[in-house]
Parts: sequence; C-alpha cells; structure tokens
Amino acid sequence: MLAVKNLTKIFGSEPGRALELLSKGQSKKKIYEDTKHTVGVNRVSFEIEEGEIFVIMGLSGSGKSTLIRLLNRLIEPTDGEIWCGGRNVVKLTPQQLREFRRNKMAMVFQKFALFPHKTLVENVEFGLRVKGVPSERRHAKAMESLELVGLKGWESSYPDQLSGGMQQRVGIARALANEPDILLMDEAFSALDPLIRKDMQDELLDLQQKMKKTIIFITHDLDEALRIGDKIALLRDGSIVQIGTPEEILINPANRYVARFVEDVDLSKVLTAAHVMRRPEMISPDRGPRVALELMRASGISNLYVVDKSRKLIGAITAEDASNAVLDGRSLLDIVIRDVPVVRPDMLLKELFKIVGRTPIPVAVTDDNGKLLGIIVRGAVLAALAGSADHINVEGDR
Repeated sequence: MLAVKNLTKIFGSEPGRALELLSKGQSKKKIYEDTKHTVGVNRVSFEIEEGEIFVIMGLSGSGKSTLIRLLNRLIEPTDGEIWCGGRNVVKLTPQQLREFRRNKMAMVFQKFALFPHKTLVENVEFGLRVKGVPSERRHAKAMESLELVGLKGWESSYPDQLSGGMQQRVGIARALANEPDILLMDEAFSALDPLIRKDMQDELLDLQQKMKKTIIFITHDLDEALRIGDKIALLRDGSIVQIGTPEEILINPANRYVARFVEDVDLSKVLTAAHVMRRPEMISPDRGPRVALELMRASGISNLYVVDKSRKLIGAITAEDASNAVLDGRSLLDIVIRDVPVVRPDMLLKELFKIVGRTPIPVAVTDDNGKLLGIIVRGAVLAALAGSADHINVEGDR
C-alpha cells in the first residue's frame, strides 16, 4: 500500500549542505554543531501492507510527528521517495497533491480539530463538502460514518456537548467519511484520560475489523503500540532502529536501546499461547498401550496426545493409565482422557495462568477445527515471562 525509501527531512536554510554531510555518515549532533541544521528524519525506509495498522513510535523529539507529516507532504521532504498507488508522492504537482489528500489519505489529529459552531454531522460532512459531493449524498455518508463510530443519535449535537473520547470519534468519523485508502493518526488518543484512551483503542480495533483500512498510527506510548499495532517502527533521533511485530520487538530487540525501551513491558499481556507452545508427542487410537509406553519412554515424557488421521485432538493418555491398560488388556480408547484443557493459539499468557496451574497434564493448543498444534508446559510459560527469547521453548515439566 505504501513504500517509503530513504525519506529525509532537514530543517534549515541550506539543507543540501547538511544532506551531503549526512550521506558521509555525520551524526545528527555533529551536523547541527557544524551547520545549525536539524535532521528531523534520517533516511527512513519501510513498507506498509494493505489493511495493516503500522505504528510509528518513539520518545519526544524522535521525529515521529515529522515523519507522518512527510507522508502527505504537510511537511516537504528534503530527499527520498514515497510510493503510493504506483505514484511517487514527492513528485506530485500541487493540484495532484490536493487530489491525493482528498482521496488517498485522511488525517486524525490529537486536538480533534472540530468546528465548535457546527453540529457533529456538519463536522463530518466538511471534507465531502470541500470535495463537492452533493448535499444529500454527503449527509447520508456522514450519518453512516457517525453510526460506524457509535454516535448515532448525536448528529445534531455540538462538540462542546461531548466528552473528549466522543469528540475524537467525530474526528475519526470525518476521516472515514472521505473513504481514504490510508488513515493517518497523529497521537490521536494522547489527549484522553487513560480509561477513555483504552476504550478508544478498543473502538479502533473494532472499526478495523469492519473497515480493513490501512492505518499509520503515531504514539509515544509503548503499551498502546503493542496493543494495536500489526507492525511497529521504533524511532530514535529521526532514524528507525527497529521494525517488527510487537512480539519480534519484545522477544528479539535489535539493540540495547530497544531492549531498554521494552524492558518493563508485561510480557503476559503481549505473548500468546503460540509463542510458548512446544511440539506435542502424538499417537493414533489404533495403537496399543504398549506402543504408547515405549514412545513415552523413548521421549522421556509421561503423557501422549491421541489424534485421528487429520490430527484432530481426541484426548490424552498418561503413563500410569497406559501401564494399567497393559495389565488389564484395555485399548488406548478405553483410557483416553477426553476432558483435556484446550486453548487457541492467540490466547494471551495472562489468560493461561489459571489453566496451566490447575491441570496435571500440559495444555493442548488447537486451531478452530480442533487440529492439535502444540502443547504448553509450565516451564515454557515461566521462561517466556522471564523475557528470555532463547528459552521460550524450554524443556519444562511434563
């Protein structure tokens, strides 16, 4: 959907000179000392897939707000390329750029930017009015967008009659009414109090399920980035230090700076069953208990999982039950424990604690069709919470 190549912004009267020093490897600090020019964004490159929530985050002064404004040329780039829909946005004429902003990208601001003298529906209609959309059509579209963000029935109200969270919903509705391919959100929730902010994050994720928009979201809040981002780009001094999924950044930080940035994160709220599951030892129900005991002895385990030919989970057996079955002449199906604890691969670790703690056998991980994907042992959960990527799949208790 969007490809950015070596995008650079240098603030100052002679950016060309500073750009040359930058290409020679000079640091941001050194360039400022020598030229009094500030490197806002330093040769940034990334790609964003269609329907992805791409979060750009960093501390104050890292260049994240400058970067998002470069994407729609609210700030003119000093160098680099921005490819969208087969066109280099940097090369667009003023007229082409206006059309691009109207049809391809819409922006949601931190301060809501609502017109206080207009009703909610008039605020949402504004962009469509600028585009010349007929009155009846734009009103219908505005009403549809307000309903989408949960504000049906409030269309005749004014912004000062709404809470901060509701005002931000209006800003999102206004952006969505223009049906953009890409939604830019610059610190959109940072002016809200924590409870409303979390609600708005939930609203955004719900909307994304319905709309499948490509969203570029700016934040300085790591928890927010981890919660909503499909991919995260972490900025420092105008440069990207790492791009990855939330899990990749937490488990495999690119350097010490990233590691320190994420060191206080509660991994149980981010890592899932898929991250800690290990390969299960399986057996088909037509095998006998003697075969099961031999498999357990060879693998050094005390449980086996019984699956059918399509690997659909039937249940589990224990070494003790298999030994008794040999003596009693019973089959595997006679001793299968069918009430096996089962979770989905996307279940968060914090939701797994009670399940793992209560069961005497490892927890089974299955897909929506009941196919056995893996098992979870206590040791793997503990290792994951310790934050050690090298030991996430440890050999734990069986």
